[in-house]
Amino acid sequence: MKAGAAAAGAAAAGSDQPMEGSPGALTGGCLCGGVRYRLEGPLRGVINCFCGQCRRTSGHHVAATRAPLSGFSLLADETLAWYESSAEAKRGFCGRCGGNLFWRHQERDTISVMAGTLDAPTGLATIENIFIDDMSDYHALPALTG
Repeated sequence: MKAGAAAAGAAAAGSDQPMEGSPGALTGGCLCGGVRYRLEGPLRGVINCFCGQCRRTSGHHVAATRAPLSGFSLLADETLAWYESSAEAKRGFCGRCGGNLFWRHQERDTISVMAGTLDAPTGLATIENIFIDDMSDYHALPALTG
């Protein structure tokens, strides 16, 4: 698959993978603490995305889960900034430490959350690698855990 702006948006969203249960609420945030969030409700397993946009925003690839917007709340957002990366989607990051936190399609009722920003333990497993044709030549495909 080749990832254009619209395809990259589908990639970060994680296709139509089903949501799975997660025990209780999870919290997370950026490195400096300027952005903190809480997730409640079912979460999708982690998907590794290798599209060009995800590689450029993360410096490698993105590993993201997805949550319903109704279960997402910000606990601290003083440094949260949003970047419209395509006509369909925007990416949330910390304007102070640069932490890559969220991906949001404007027409969906879900939000993708970068799995590495969640406080451990998460109880999540990696379920899929997508846009592997866009993976850089130095990279080896990560094993799936779920």
